[in-house]
Amino acid sequence: MTATDTPSSTTSTLRPGREQTARLAKRVAVGEGREMKAVTSPLKGEVIGEVPIGTAEDVAKAVAECRRVQKRWAATPIKQRAEVLLRYHDLVLEHQDELLDLIQAENGKARVWAFEEIMDQAITARYYARLAPRALKSSWRLTALPGLVTATENRIPKGVVGVISPWNYPLVLAVSDALAALVAGNGIVIKPDSQTPFTAIRAFELLEQAGLPSGLVQIITGPGTQVGSAIIESSDYLMFTGSTATGRTIGAQIGERLVGYSAELGGKNPMIITADVDMDRAVETATHGCFANTGQLCISIERIYVDQAIAPTFSKRFAERVSALTLGAEQEYGPEVGALASKAQLDKVTEHVTDALDKGATLLAGGKAREDIGAFFYEPTVLTDVTPEMDVYAEETFGPVVAIYPFTNVDEAIRLANDTEYGLNSSVLCGDTAKGKKIAEQLMSGTVNVNDGYSSGWASIDAPMGGMKASGMGRRHGRDGLLKYTESQTVAVRSSIAEKLQSPGKDAQGYAKRFTSMLKAAKHLPR
Repeated sequence: MTATDTPSSTTSTLRPGREQTARLAKRVAVGEGREMKAVTSPLKGEVIGEVPIGTAEDVAKAVAECRRVQKRWAATPIKQRAEVLLRYHDLVLEHQDELLDLIQAENGKARVWAFEEIMDQAITARYYARLAPRALKSSWRLTALPGLVTATENRIPKGVVGVISPWNYPLVLAVSDALAALVAGNGIVIKPDSQTPFTAIRAFELLEQAGLPSGLVQIITGPGTQVGSAIIESSDYLMFTGSTATGRTIGAQIGERLVGYSAELGGKNPMIITADVDMDRAVETATHGCFANTGQLCISIERIYVDQAIAPTFSKRFAERVSALTLGAEQEYGPEVGALASKAQLDKVTEHVTDALDKGATLLAGGKAREDIGAFFYEPTVLTDVTPEMDVYAEETFGPVVAIYPFTNVDEAIRLANDTEYGLNSSVLCGDTAKGKKIAEQLMSGTVNVNDGYSSGWASIDAPMGGMKASGMGRRHGRDGLLKYTESQTVAVRSSIAEKLQSPGKDAQGYAKRFTSMLKAAKHLPR
């Protein structure tokens, strides 16, 4: 790729050590004597530890224990629950090097993108710690007879929240939603991805160090067919992050139980670049938006629509910038691109690129695996002349591959950007911010970033984040991301005077006239 690529060392040992991962594995809530599964790092192919393979029986026991502890936790004052999150905030920052080592070892991403997960934990913990006491307190509600009938809205925890998290953000997607659920008074039963369990285990250990009751979070490793299904069948609410295909299957399963479900699913996210854009900024923003986390990000950009007036210049400069990205397997800051997470990811990226080139696409940058660096490294790749019969045109690649499409006018770009079953994230790069916002409002996706790829929308922690169409249901972040883990309960109290007014008695006609007068008068009362 470039002269600055860093070959992997065959003699180095990854951090963390086997002693640490063996200790963490003991925190998994499974019975003794279970078969163990090796966790292999995609960076250098080393086994970094083993975790037990859980069963449906293990899930049942874990849920029962979680329910027992959750009842006490729900009775804990909200302020005290929030203080746990604030202490966790500090612990994450203090232990960030250890967490970064775990994230890199399990997932393979470059350290700079692992640090994104540290930042997310800090802002999420702080945000929900401050929001929860306000958002969850009981509040008065307007009634039909103000002063005579009072109504209070209470927020009741769901109970046991099931979390099924993926491998691409082993800290963020295992713990961030759990923080909201926990501060709302719930317990957690979680199945982290089998490839990336240790980051989640260590994070929840830090939460216990911050004051979370032991047993409130139950971690069970194992296959989705057994552990995942059992969690779906026994939890009071489910948070899932993963593919659209799996999301549909889970939705059907949990729908049978009439249990709440939130899911962030797949995306084929577009970026629109208008002719008045600052070229330097556009090139850098697009590079970040497409290749952060090696492109293994649900909200990363896979399609770039650029005004034909600047398409040749942008394509040339973008390809040059992408070709200069540095790849490396070391657990230090420096490399801009890390490994793909697995052979399955490498195979899919390779298949998409090969299929496109075989059918006439043009390669502007990248296009090959880099076994000289590590088994699962692949060069950041830029394609053009991509057509609908190519797999990469409409299918989510979930890797370091992006295609460029010139457009003749903005209306065409908007139409093409929306021409997908997905609707998770979009981006608009535009010199005129007001014009960019107008374009953004016409894009059918849950988040749209103007003059950014994805990070501004994600980091707007007070705003809801999620997908339209086949990209999911429900929202994380904001008040929505907290209140979804509660049931709303209305307690209405009627006074004795109201009892007399509301009873028709034998004079039904008089009753109707009284209330007709009251309804007419109520229209003119201040809101």
